[in-house]
Amino acid sequence: MEESSVAEADKPEKEIQTQTRDNTEKGDPQTRYALEQASLEIEILLSKLSTQEDIPESVDKYLDLAHHKISNHESLLEDDDDSFFKLVNQISKLYKTVSDSSHGPLINRIGKIQQRAMCYLEDEFVSLMDEPRTNDSEAADQPGEDQSADDESNYPGYSQQVLATLNKIAKEMISGGYESECCEAYLITRRNTIEETLDKLGYQMISIDDAQKMQWEALEKEIPPWIKAFKQCVNLYFSGERSLVENIFSDHPSLSSTLFSNLVCRVFIQLLNFAEAVATVKRSPEKLFKFLDIYETLRDNLSAIESMVSKECANVLRNETTTTRCRIGETAICIFCDLENAIQSDTGKTPVPGGAVHPLTRYTMNYVKYACDEYKETIEQVFKEHSKTTERADSTSRSQNYEGDTQKDRDEDEQSPFVGQVLRILDLLDSALDSKSKLYKDTALSCIFMMNNGRYMLQKIKGSAELHQAMRDTWCRKTSSELRNYHNTYKRETWMNLLGCLNVEGLNVNGKVVKPVLKERFKSFNAMFDEIRKTQSLWVVNDKQLQSELRVSISAIVIPAYRSFLARFSGYLDPGRQTEKYIKFQPEDIEACIDELFDGNSGSMGRKKA
Repeated sequence: MEESSVAEADKPEKEIQTQTRDNTEKGDPQTRYALEQASLEIEILLSKLSTQEDIPESVDKYLDLAHHKISNHESLLEDDDDSFFKLVNQISKLYKTVSDSSHGPLINRIGKIQQRAMCYLEDEFVSLMDEPRTNDSEAADQPGEDQSADDESNYPGYSQQVLATLNKIAKEMISGGYESECCEAYLITRRNTIEETLDKLGYQMISIDDAQKMQWEALEKEIPPWIKAFKQCVNLYFSGERSLVENIFSDHPSLSSTLFSNLVCRVFIQLLNFAEAVATVKRSPEKLFKFLDIYETLRDNLSAIESMVSKECANVLRNETTTTRCRIGETAICIFCDLENAIQSDTGKTPVPGGAVHPLTRYTMNYVKYACDEYKETIEQVFKEHSKTTERADSTSRSQNYEGDTQKDRDEDEQSPFVGQVLRILDLLDSALDSKSKLYKDTALSCIFMMNNGRYMLQKIKGSAELHQAMRDTWCRKTSSELRNYHNTYKRETWMNLLGCLNVEGLNVNGKVVKPVLKERFKSFNAMFDEIRKTQSLWVVNDKQLQSELRVSISAIVIPAYRSFLARFSGYLDPGRQTEKYIKFQPEDIEACIDELFDGNSGSMGRKKA
């Protein structure tokens, strides 16, 4: 028998295959019967082979038939009776049984047949693992919520028949000593599948090196798809992957756990690399909110997978996520604090036309308001958990200067680094605006500028529940008090000077009205009011409430005084040309002119007054 085995082993595989095909046709019942009979004999042989030295001649015939079946098998899905798997299992057992014997040529031949069988199984394994990517490609291309719901119910999308076949293949490859090949094929196909799935969501896996080389505009566009991909992986795909690996490797729970942990760790770390790369970009205020989006994603989506993976893998993912989240958080704090630099670096010497709200005020207040409205809880947490241990001693100093602050209020501010930083930013903005107000040569216009900007700040804070809660009423009361002071200064600088023209002192001499002095008073009033009207109609007060308050307060002091003066002294002027020359405005005209102030409209200057 040994010589016969050697002779058969020396034959080229193609010759053996040709001989077998010449004797039998593929699928021929006689061939199947012969293989079944040979298989039964091999089963008996395997139970006794350890106690005997000679190998029966039937082994050669069996190997010929086995080689033929393996070489010509088409689809494992059509192998209803599992005959192919039984054959591979027998070959593996036979190889293990004779591997320690002295039958070298026979061992080589069985090993080659087993290797061919395992290569076929591996190819089938990979092909079946790829099946959902080809069968569901059209459905996966459909965007929208309906597709997301469909993905949730179907992912990873294998039929029960395919899962059962994959399970059988894995079982035979592992029992046959090809565990590493099976695991490698599994990990590669699943990684590729996940990457293709994420690509359909709009996100492509980006290495940390590539991400660091990208311009911010390009990198920023990748953040929303990254967030979606991260959430889908954690909340949908990873659970589907765990179910899949447990189904395919159900006979090897320890191996399935290792495979799943390795897959999740690799994909998760790749996703974290993107966030790490974002954390290294050059800081600027407009990037803050993307950083906070990433921070929230990392904060809210880790716990979902910690219970899925091994303890060791969970620790790795937790540590890596914490490290990345800290970097994102620390950078977010730096970005928000850089708003101070943006305020301090705005050193323009050109005053805003008409005393309108300064662009710096709009930018700063909208920035702070948006941060509070959309990210208050997150940004509070970021400042609390990631602020550096040595903070600036003056970061909350503004809160200690507010009149009426209680010790409890100050303590609450000191316990909130974010509120302290907001107060510091508003304090710097106040100082910057005060400096810019001095660019106006007209004190009254300087007051209008400060009122415009102060009211804008106040309205933004009152218009945001989150920001108002952070600032509390103390800041609002203080700012409102400052606005009243500017209002009074404005009236004094403009309208009290005008009322000086209506002063009765010096008009009466020895009980008689001095007409030249009276005419000069009317003339001075007309000229001064006309100048105020022309000038201040170009000034801007966009806040309708403030505009109304100013007009009402001006009317309240000017119109009664003018009406009284007119009623008392107009009769001393000769009717006709003298009256028309010196009395250019009736009280109704004064009121109409006041109602046109602060519109920023030059058109009112050319209107003819009665």
